[in-house]
Amino acid sequence: MGIRAVPESAPQPRPESGLRRTLRCVRPHLQGHRWLMAGGFSALAFDVVFRLIEPWPVKMVVDAVSRALGATLHKPGPSMDASLQTLLLCGAFVVAIALGRAVSNYWSAICFALVGSRVASDLRARAFRHVQSLSMRHHTRASTGDTVQRLVGDVSRLQEVAVTAGLPLLGNMVTLVLMTGVLLWLDPLLALVVFLAGGVFALLSRSSSGRITAAAGNSRKGEGNLATTAAQTLGAIREVQAYGLEDTISTGFRKSNQATLGTGVAALRLAAGLERRTDVLIGVATAVVLAGGGWRVLEHAITPGDLVVFLMYLKTGMKPLKDLAKQTGRIARATASGERVADLLEAQTDLPEAPHARRLHSARPDIVLDNVSAGHGEGTVLHGISLTIPAGEHIAILGPSGAGKSTLASLILRMIDPSTGSVRVGGEDLRDLRIASVRSHVSILLQDSVLFGTSVRDNIRFGRLDATDQDIEEAAVLAQADGFVRALPNGYDTVLGEAAKDLSGGQRQRIAIARAILRQAPIVILDEATAGLDPVSRNSVLQALAALTRERTSITITHDAHSARSCDRIIWLEHGRIIEAGRPDQLLRDPGSRFARWMAEQGRGPAALGASGAVRVEVP
Repeated sequence: MGIRAVPESAPQPRPESGLRRTLRCVRPHLQGHRWLMAGGFSALAFDVVFRLIEPWPVKMVVDAVSRALGATLHKPGPSMDASLQTLLLCGAFVVAIALGRAVSNYWSAICFALVGSRVASDLRARAFRHVQSLSMRHHTRASTGDTVQRLVGDVSRLQEVAVTAGLPLLGNMVTLVLMTGVLLWLDPLLALVVFLAGGVFALLSRSSSGRITAAAGNSRKGEGNLATTAAQTLGAIREVQAYGLEDTISTGFRKSNQATLGTGVAALRLAAGLERRTDVLIGVATAVVLAGGGWRVLEHAITPGDLVVFLMYLKTGMKPLKDLAKQTGRIARATASGERVADLLEAQTDLPEAPHARRLHSARPDIVLDNVSAGHGEGTVLHGISLTIPAGEHIAILGPSGAGKSTLASLILRMIDPSTGSVRVGGEDLRDLRIASVRSHVSILLQDSVLFGTSVRDNIRFGRLDATDQDIEEAAVLAQADGFVRALPNGYDTVLGEAAKDLSGGQRQRIAIARAILRQAPIVILDEATAGLDPVSRNSVLQALAALTRERTSITITHDAHSARSCDRIIWLEHGRIIEAGRPDQLLRDPGSRFARWMAEQGRGPAALGASGAVRVEVP
């Protein structure tokens, strides 16, 4: 059997440019604005036409006055007398062209601004939707502040530069091409100056644009890090103030800010250098046209009016080069922002939904974990977990911190997928089901349940968006929340502040429980739902939880002895493995069980110990 030679290294594809990646992100959102874009480009075309004809009334006046003063112009073509009527007519043309340019500029600016704002809005909504679809593994690794910076700041910068720099620059480039054609018709020798100036600028721009883009990218990355630091500090402001860390964190923020300032100044310095070199280039080109054009007039190759057209076209035609140099820094920063948005949109979820995914239809699904190993990051947290939870059973998952309790709950919600084994709900592998369908069958209540900055009524309605006001109030009654909600200034229509800090912990939990009750999901996951509450609030929350879990499958992750004791079955996790499992009373009869020892530490051990009917698995 022959052996096929394998090359040491396959050729790598050339990395895609930032501008191309940015355009690929934006292009899908342009299709719905074709008529508006057509209007903008039509107005831009009129503006280009007015720019082309703008010098010609001046040429006619100069040639007519030159002839009137006795100059001999041998160049063939129509000629006009320097009469008062001619001068007034040419002046009227100048005014009409100025008005035409003003109207064209106005409508092109309006159309392109509308397109830019709408595309930016669509792009931001698409990126936000995509971010929400990414897995917990991505959100664990990603910086929240940097993600927000990409969604808000980078998209806005992309919109601003596209409208204020990119589209006008496009019009200028079209004008330059058309003017060059006219200059070739007037005098090919002088038109060569424009070609040479454009070529030199291309060389200057190529040598600078890469460094400017790199510096702008570093600046945007630094700004993202600053946003992360600010978000983390403000989110933990109580701890920062309590430990007196203001100066320490401010020092770190100031250093990062200075580093970001340095990269920003570097980009500005490079852009300013390119702009000044372009000014010199345009000055040299103008001097050459002025001297060469004067000589061509003396040679009777062109008229004085033609020289005026050349100089005005040179000023207008070189404007794209000057604008490009001036806007290079902004365009580079916009390209860097576009790359950051593209990176966000290209982030792939590690929880792909199968093309043939089905809806979960079971009204009372059971849960089966078959030899499951899983983890949130690179390491494995759960090892070979096999567990069956019949519909309607209440189980408590206990164990030390880091044992994998929350990871197990994440598997049931399909926040993560197992690395080995399978998770089945209602007899269906979760990877064969639609993610939204799976999660609609689960209500989850966390230790720090999130309430949004909207009304109490809307916070509860998030459990089921089609719920009526009566459904919401009935859920609040079951959750022991109706009394204090009605006592709020506007009752159910009271708008909660950020993180609902104007409510106590027990009140926040009961509103979250009302939301979970309204969801009417057959599976309930309680992750430390009573932790950190005072005894009175805890008792109220426990009563609400009893209403929530009635006739439903419940998985309680807790360190609360009362909550664990009231469940049908105890699952004890350590080091990602099930160490023991059984009914609470059975485990309590075995003085050697972890649950019995833990209950004794809580002061809730049994009065008498008997034979154990528990299943206990010891780790070798």
